[in-house]
Amino acid sequence: MHWEEKTASNVKGIKPSGIRKFFDIAAQVKGVLSLSIGEPDFAAPDRVLKAMEQSLERKETSYTANAGMLELRQEISRYVKRHYGLTYDPEDEILVTVGVSEALAMALLAYTEPGDEVIIPDPAYVAYPASVELAGGKPVFVPTYPEDDFKLTAAALEKVVTPKTKMLVIGYPNNPTGTVMTKEELLPIAAFAKKHNLIVMTDEIYCELMYGDAKFTSFAKLPDMRERTILFNGFSKAWAMTGMRLGYICAPREGLAPILKLHQYAIMCANTQAQIGGITALRDCDEEVEMMRQEYDRRRNVIYHGLKKMGLPVFEPKGAFYIFPDIRVTGMTSAEFCEKLVQEEQVAVVPGSAFGDNGEGFVRISYAASMETIEEALRRMSRFVKKYSTI
Repeated sequence: MHWEEKTASNVKGIKPSGIRKFFDIAAQVKGVLSLSIGEPDFAAPDRVLKAMEQSLERKETSYTANAGMLELRQEISRYVKRHYGLTYDPEDEILVTVGVSEALAMALLAYTEPGDEVIIPDPAYVAYPASVELAGGKPVFVPTYPEDDFKLTAAALEKVVTPKTKMLVIGYPNNPTGTVMTKEELLPIAAFAKKHNLIVMTDEIYCELMYGDAKFTSFAKLPDMRERTILFNGFSKAWAMTGMRLGYICAPREGLAPILKLHQYAIMCANTQAQIGGITALRDCDEEVEMMRQEYDRRRNVIYHGLKKMGLPVFEPKGAFYIFPDIRVTGMTSAEFCEKLVQEEQVAVVPGSAFGDNGEGFVRISYAASMETIEEALRRMSRFVKKYSTI
């Protein structure tokens, strides 16, 4: 059997994840310090784990409702109202998913026709364009620039929009850059979406991880945006529940219905124990979330000042747990920098080019690692940059 001949053309066209490539390289290097994966080094809160354990002891191993446990959807509804001033009916405007990855994939499948264009900022999380292509759409990249801290602008969007444009996919706080956009900066993006009658898919998985004076604004909270916004969020980052694969979608009932239809066939329902853990996370774990946020902030300050001290230009990230330094002073491409760094100094980071053409010349560093790991990685990187700097 010639499997490659049988493989769907849209699958063949998708590039392998640049993040996983360097994660796999790092896994083969002895003594490597990995700052490559966006996964908390914390475990999920003890109360979450206890709730899941107790549910197993009660032998609660059945399917839940397709949309997720009503009790969890009610907690999600209360959470988004309490934290972000958003109102969604838990009965038919919230869908529990297997992480944000499933949420994004199902939403794009529900709304993408062949030839539809979907605008994505560049650089952006690797799953955005891949998911668009799998759904049969065409990713259209809108460049963002370091001099603007990689913030999206309406002027840049106007240059790439066409009559075929159906959707805009955004994610702030941003992966890979750590960029945050204020309400004032998001308002022109909202006006653009309304002007061109676009669906906006907003990935807000890092909304709890904000630093300094940065304030989070949900895109759905902007004037006239709730009616056209599909909001993704989940438990992997702020609650350190990555392996439990628990996310959710909030959207107007008419907008959510087609996504739920696909979810029913593709997934059935999210894991029962993960959902039970999610209820406890939202209800009882605010303190743990804040403790982790404060620790990320401490690490952020150390890594930001460490990178500047070694001579790498970098802006101060205000959200998520990533920083995106400019490595062009070494005269290397992003990929060359990362390959040499892991080979010579056993430090793994991700080339910015994995996130789009405008990520070339930069690398993504995750500070979801222990302070000890970060401090030693900075020492090794400083030695490496000093060796290769062309300045």
